[in-house]
Amino acid sequence: MSKTLPEGFPRSTTTIVRSRAPLRISFCGGGTDVSPYPERFGGVVLSCTIDKYAFVSLRAQDALHTTVTSQDLGVQAQFDPHDRSALSGKIDLAEAIVRRFGASGLECYLQSDAPPGSGLGSSSAMIVALIAALAQHHGLHLTPYEVAELAVQIEREDLGIAGGLQDQFAAAHGGFNLIEFNADGTILTPLRIRDDVLAELHLHLLLCSTGGTRFSANILAEQIDGVERDDARVLGALHQMKRLTYDLKTALLRGRIAEFGSILDAAWNLKRTLASGISNRQIEEVYGAAKRAGAIGGKLLGAGGGGYMLFCVPFSKRSTVRAALETLGAPAVDFQFDFSGAITWATLPDTWT
Repeated sequence: MSKTLPEGFPRSTTTIVRSRAPLRISFCGGGTDVSPYPERFGGVVLSCTIDKYAFVSLRAQDALHTTVTSQDLGVQAQFDPHDRSALSGKIDLAEAIVRRFGASGLECYLQSDAPPGSGLGSSSAMIVALIAALAQHHGLHLTPYEVAELAVQIEREDLGIAGGLQDQFAAAHGGFNLIEFNADGTILTPLRIRDDVLAELHLHLLLCSTGGTRFSANILAEQIDGVERDDARVLGALHQMKRLTYDLKTALLRGRIAEFGSILDAAWNLKRTLASGISNRQIEEVYGAAKRAGAIGGKLLGAGGGGYMLFCVPFSKRSTVRAALETLGAPAVDFQFDFSGAITWATLPDTWT
């Protein structure tokens, strides 16, 4: 996490601070981390982070205002962090974080390996990366828990954006984790998985992009409404997904990859019943084609509606499933597991560009 600058490192106003936070694959339990379900019943998610990242680069500039540029969104916001007027509506999350730190006189660039709405938790990873960079800039020593909790507070409480609680903790900590949520807080338990099991799991996983993104607010609103109304169908699906998440953890720790894939399939069939917008014709077509080509199971990543999909595929069927996905415009995306979590570092001005 955030470290002090090394002895003798230049501390001039032109010193550059960079950070990165990994994106994540949520295997099972997504939805049980969305309020008010975890406060009432307790939620649990099993996820891992991958070598796709949200990046932040910032340096001091000779001005009182701060400038934040999102290269993914193609927008820029210039503002006084001490001004308590309304946010500009351009990059509200970034603005809210900068205002929380009171970070004036900064030039900040944001860029991600996957766009917002991809289902890989890129928005929350960007928040985590920005908090980590600002903490480094101010010489603050925040633990991964503190970074994640601050990200949740800004995103969910300060700005009132509906969503889950898993992404911020995954991005801050990295690795494979079982993350449990309840009214008292969040507990993250790193999973100690044998190297041979990790290698076998990676061999069986295919990540693909459907070529689209989604806006999850309406999907989540429907699920939240179901929980608030004590809808038996919604609550029953979430309760069962929670049980499957613990089953998935056991299968993974014991190296039972085929069972892991079957649980993914069962969990996806439950998740798609939580709200009407979670799946659609394209998603069903891609999922069906993968299963027919030999995939054991899989799921759409994120809240639903579009983005990336994940499949568990026997080694002998990898090329067949990969070809079927590419035919439907959902090419496979190569990745490796990441275990570092959010990191920050300082560099010299001549590397700014």
